[in-house]
Amino acid sequence: MVANPSLVLNKIDDISFETYEAPEITESTDVIVEVKKTGICGSDIHYYAHGKIGHFVLTKPMVLGHESSGIVTQVGKGVTSLKVGDKVAIEPGIPSRFSDAYKSGHYNLCPHMSFAATPNSTEGEPNPPGTLCKYFKSPEDFLVKLPDHVSLELGAMVEPLTVGVHASRLGSVKFGDIVAVFGAGPVGLLTAAVAKSFGAAAVIVIDIFDNKLQMAKDIGAATHTFNSKTGGDYKALIAAFDGQEPNVVLECTGAEPCINTGVNILAQGGRFVQVGNAPGPVKFPITEFATKELTLFGSFRYGYGDYKTAVSILDANYKNGKDKAPIDFEALITHRFDFKDAIKAYDLVRAGSGAVKCIISGPE
Repeated sequence: MVANPSLVLNKIDDISFETYEAPEITESTDVIVEVKKTGICGSDIHYYAHGKIGHFVLTKPMVLGHESSGIVTQVGKGVTSLKVGDKVAIEPGIPSRFSDAYKSGHYNLCPHMSFAATPNSTEGEPNPPGTLCKYFKSPEDFLVKLPDHVSLELGAMVEPLTVGVHASRLGSVKFGDIVAVFGAGPVGLLTAAVAKSFGAAAVIVIDIFDNKLQMAKDIGAATHTFNSKTGGDYKALIAAFDGQEPNVVLECTGAEPCINTGVNILAQGGRFVQVGNAPGPVKFPITEFATKELTLFGSFRYGYGDYKTAVSILDANYKNGKDKAPIDFEALITHRFDFKDAIKAYDLVRAGSGAVKCIISGPE
């Protein structure tokens, strides 16, 4: 037996280190990845603190982690795009290959999705394995090779970056667009960075914390920022944006005031993409929405081509070296931990101690 050290969420407030048997290749297209870097996501913390997100309820132990990169250690005999030693980013959600959602090109909406570190409600079935372990098995087509100049740490950020890619693609963000992003957490900052990479002429990031807004500017993701707690109403927001009404809003908070403000600041015929999850129903300015002929998109995870696009963004961003990179994605990594201290890492992020993106190395 090959040991597979793993970090396991047993129940609310209970995380432990466990050792399982490492996965083995069973299909010709299987790939075994030795995980090297894993980011902590807000959903991980939600399960840790509350045991559920919507209808995903933790009822049995679950290996944590879904934002990971690593090194290929084994490949099935049918694998052609990867070889042992390649650096890869792991796309952590595998749909049913037989679902209508998969066949129609919307596999992120597959009702039978097996998504890493997301509880499985099927009685008697184990939860899908998370990626915070030494060895992780994936189909070849859900791994994306990383360019030489994109580090494994950046590879672990591909998953949340891809959320921003999916949102920008849904909102058809293109060269010259004027974009407003609500929320300066990790997803909001990365979403703003994607909009900028897609060619947006101006990107304003809105939040209630000045230090987060400063980071949005410092990393090169935002051309403008606005503190919605101290800065005033939506008219003041537009004034802070040099009088520009955005034609795209990417809402990454799920907060009712932000949703309402987003509709109010959008230009006529604009596009509104809802990325953040709300805790429940929200009041929505439907008359304003209708009279402006706005378009609303829901955004859930990511779909076909989004992972490769995210890696391409990092590739282009760092092709001339870190010093000449237009966006400093690495600056979002504010905390680093070894695997042996992974529980401490989760507790730090849960405590809200100022971590933007926390990366765990290993297990070695």
